[in-house]
Amino acid sequence: MERREEQVQQLYGGLRRMAAGMMRRERAGHTMQATALANEAYIAVGSRTRGWENTAHYFGAAANAMRRALIEYARARNAQKRGGGAQRVTFEEMRLPGQPGATNEVREAVAALAEHDARLGRLVELRYFEGYSIEEVAEKFGRSTASVKRDWSYARAWLFDYLEGR
Repeated sequence: MERREEQVQQLYGGLRRMAAGMMRRERAGHTMQATALANEAYIAVGSRTRGWENTAHYFGAAANAMRRALIEYARARNAQKRGGGAQRVTFEEMRLPGQPGATNEVREAVAALAEHDARLGRLVELRYFEGYSIEEVAEKFGRSTASVKRDWSYARAWLFDYLEGR
């Protein structure tokens, strides 16, 4: 049992040194610590000493696990930085059902959008008030569904900003 603990301590010490080296190459102010990186690799690769051709094989797999952990960390950070945690609001939620006169506010907002861009105003009327699907609107306008989806996203964002500014 003591022998196994010694082996684990040696492996973990090697992982810590490897992680510290990798973290030195990362940007200044990186919030992930070498210990956390070593732990990620230890969990991913495991503490087992059998099944590896040699220690170089083990540490090679650990290095790959550390690189993957750093990549995932960066992706998560960038997603959060780019609004990944932002609350998504649908057009239907903009109705504000509990507030009196909310439908009139939405109609006023759609009228303002129509002044800004008549086609977008008509798109909202068709989708929101008349219940047309994206495909039906695309056929009616003679445009691709991708274009109509982009316009629909833009119109919803424009209306949301307009209603928030009131």
